[in-house]
Amino acid sequence: MVLAFVLLALPATAQRLTQSINSNWLFRKDEAGLSVAQASAVVAGWEKISLPHTWNAADVLDDEPGYYRGVGWYKKTLAVPADWQQRRVFLQFEGANQEAEVYVNGQLAGRHAGGYTAFRFPISQWLKFSGSEPAPAEILVKLTNRYNPDIPPLTADFTFYGGIYRDVVLVAAESVHFDLDNHASAGVFVSTPAVSAEAADVLVAGALNNEFATARKVTVLSQLLDRDGRAVARQQTSLTLQPGAKTSFRQLLPKLARPHLWTPDDPYQYRVVTSVLDGKKGAPLDEVSNPVGVRWFRFDANEGFFLNGKPLKLIGTNRHQDFPGLGNALPDALAERDLLLLKQMGSNFLRVSHYPQDPAVLAACDRLGLLASVEIPVVNAITDSPAFFQNCLTMQMEMIRQGFNHPSVVIWAYMNEVLLRLPAGLKRDNDAGRAYLRRVTALARQLDSLSRREDPARATMLVCHGDFGLYQQAGLLSVPQVLGWNLYSGWYSGDFSGFPAFLDRHHKELPTQPLLVTEYGADSDERLHAFQPRRFDKTTEYANRYHEFYLRAILERPFVAGSTVWNLAEFNSETRQEAVPHINNKSLLTGDRRPKDAYLFYQAHLLKTPFLRIGSRAWTLRAGLAAGPDSLFCRQPVDVYTNQPAVRLLLNGRDLGTRPAQFGVAHFSVPFGNGLNQLRAQAAGQPIEDLADIEFQLIPTNLASAQLPFTELNVSLGDERIFTDAKLHQVWLPEQEYRPGGWGYVGGHPYKMAGDRLPYGSDRNILGTDYDAVYETQRLGLSQFRLDVPAGNYEVTLHFAELEAAPAGEQLAYNLAGSSAATATAAPQNRAFAVLVNGLAVLPNPSTATTLMPLQAVSYKVPVSVRSGQGIIVDFKAQTGEAFLNGIQVKKLF
Repeated sequence: MVLAFVLLALPATAQRLTQSINSNWLFRKDEAGLSVAQASAVVAGWEKISLPHTWNAADVLDDEPGYYRGVGWYKKTLAVPADWQQRRVFLQFEGANQEAEVYVNGQLAGRHAGGYTAFRFPISQWLKFSGSEPAPAEILVKLTNRYNPDIPPLTADFTFYGGIYRDVVLVAAESVHFDLDNHASAGVFVSTPAVSAEAADVLVAGALNNEFATARKVTVLSQLLDRDGRAVARQQTSLTLQPGAKTSFRQLLPKLARPHLWTPDDPYQYRVVTSVLDGKKGAPLDEVSNPVGVRWFRFDANEGFFLNGKPLKLIGTNRHQDFPGLGNALPDALAERDLLLLKQMGSNFLRVSHYPQDPAVLAACDRLGLLASVEIPVVNAITDSPAFFQNCLTMQMEMIRQGFNHPSVVIWAYMNEVLLRLPAGLKRDNDAGRAYLRRVTALARQLDSLSRREDPARATMLVCHGDFGLYQQAGLLSVPQVLGWNLYSGWYSGDFSGFPAFLDRHHKELPTQPLLVTEYGADSDERLHAFQPRRFDKTTEYANRYHEFYLRAILERPFVAGSTVWNLAEFNSETRQEAVPHINNKSLLTGDRRPKDAYLFYQAHLLKTPFLRIGSRAWTLRAGLAAGPDSLFCRQPVDVYTNQPAVRLLLNGRDLGTRPAQFGVAHFSVPFGNGLNQLRAQAAGQPIEDLADIEFQLIPTNLASAQLPFTELNVSLGDERIFTDAKLHQVWLPEQEYRPGGWGYVGGHPYKMAGDRLPYGSDRNILGTDYDAVYETQRLGLSQFRLDVPAGNYEVTLHFAELEAAPAGEQLAYNLAGSSAATATAAPQNRAFAVLVNGLAVLPNPSTATTLMPLQAVSYKVPVSVRSGQGIIVDFKAQTGEAFLNGIQVKKLF
């Protein structure tokens, strides 16, 4: 099977053609170890695909641990126009993870190590032209995302997707052209070495390649154009290019008087168009255009960040290149949408983490007015080898040269939490551990020095986790110009108070070192809610409290230059388990980019236009117990986010009063009735309002109530949270103890994993279900579950998952508390019990030897006919070990 793609011939007026070749590729996995010749010749087994593409979009989400980390082949056949014979042709990959070999017509064009920076290879010598016919060119790419100890990242809390997941571009240039063999950079570098409100210097530097066999006289012309295309400065230089040589040039343009400065509120961009002209005929040979944002900035250890001489608190988020169903193979439009959502939040800053991302990301930052920090993926640990060090240095150089011309970039960073987990056998206080720390610091110094040489105008940054003493011992705290701290007090360990205490310690002990809070956040599963939230319960409400506390502490301290929330949107991390397996949901947006409450909270603080939104946008299906036996309402909290002083709230047209906004939030207690409830929030003194329709399922306190008849009940045992299942239109309530006339458990205790990390339940992936949150909690040792329902026919569903007998899980580096399922799971044990419903043994012997497999969801549905006054009594008769129940659902049929 051969797919040919006919390239466009160069127009007569163009000197360089750049075009994507994303369509009509073939792909196959290679678990057999094919050679290049075999991969080229084999016909069967190829899949038709288009780029961007990853082979891990699906397997990172299944219940089987791990995902394919091996070899994949890509193949494409081009028809290269005959009039390209005298031109120089290059093949450019914007991103392919992570070790690439590129072949053209069976010949090796080049290799590249690292999955997050672009690379470009010359391929003219492998093209076979014949007269006026197009030249066929088979492009064959061998790619692997295997673990390689010499290539960062080694480990990380994100997925190492394999594939050609960004654009592939073909470039055809004249034999005299700007340098196309410079780490896939533009070949022309534009800087503004001196800037003030009165004047700015613009410096253009680069190199030219002359691939002719004779010397050539040329003129380099650079023009600075304003937004309307008017030339506001120009400079030209005459050069003689030696045959087969590279010649550098440097042009300082005339001073730009009273420049239009680039700011987040007004991201004005000039353009520098640099052309090379034939010295005799003046004909254009090559041309490149680069953005210019005229601005200056500095970091101050006491007063934070300054842009154009004015203080500016940097507030934003981190971002991963990830989208549900696509993995990391995102089209540019989705990357650009992320940046627009960040801007619409009111942000002015993006930490591009933990690796350079698609060129569209920084281009969008330039246009939208988002300052940026970019880093290479030296995450968690290093390998002390010459190859690892060299790959890090090469990545850093590629990142800087490829991103140099973006005015949004203010920081080049190079390590993230590099001491999070010391390699096996090493400790901070043994000789081997101390030697390792010295090598980490040696690499940091090399990367920092390289960054300052490559781009002295931007700051360098190293990002640490919250072990101040360890980084201080290693000598890392004095290496960069700016320190980043990833701080999670009140999440992985401790309480909220540890966060401001840490910031103040930094300022006291490192009074000359500027700092950014580069990560903070709490897991937030939009399906989970609690009115008394607790650390690590994954509820929206706990995450809301977390962000409110952290932002206040950040804003109160002028020495904190800024902060970036972890993360903009939910993203895949295949090794994670927990309530949503394989997903890190510390984020302000869901995976499909719907706003969580915390996103609205930041909008209330950052937007400069009037803002008001009712919180919990996704929680439109609620349930709760009636306030009393004769009551027809249930009070639940509702928050309204606003930058206005006060908010008025109406429920179905009834005024619930006006509340002052406290740190961007107005709090209400709303008496929801059964059925549809419409909320209308209005800002005091402003013509803005917001509406929300809430469907409420009111559960009677007295299950035999004639005024509020019982219909159904879903209960999550061992749980303190409400779980909303929008797909099945069901709400699971937290457990309660039985009270006559109502419902609840009798006896027992909630399951709690050992250690102090979780308040209750487990953090393990439960197999065979999408409802891990329900199956991760249970009540052990209960004797009954009772419901005093009236006479009728019912359906009872019992849910089980064996948690105590689960095998140990993987110790994950991101678990900063140091107590996870890997170390806190009890030894496997035997268990057997019987379950009776109204005296009938519906489950005579569920046991770990039969149906209760560790971490496996299992449910049983049984019909029950209830006589008057009988109710439903589920008895648990322990035989070996303790009986347990994870969830129960009761529905009245008739």
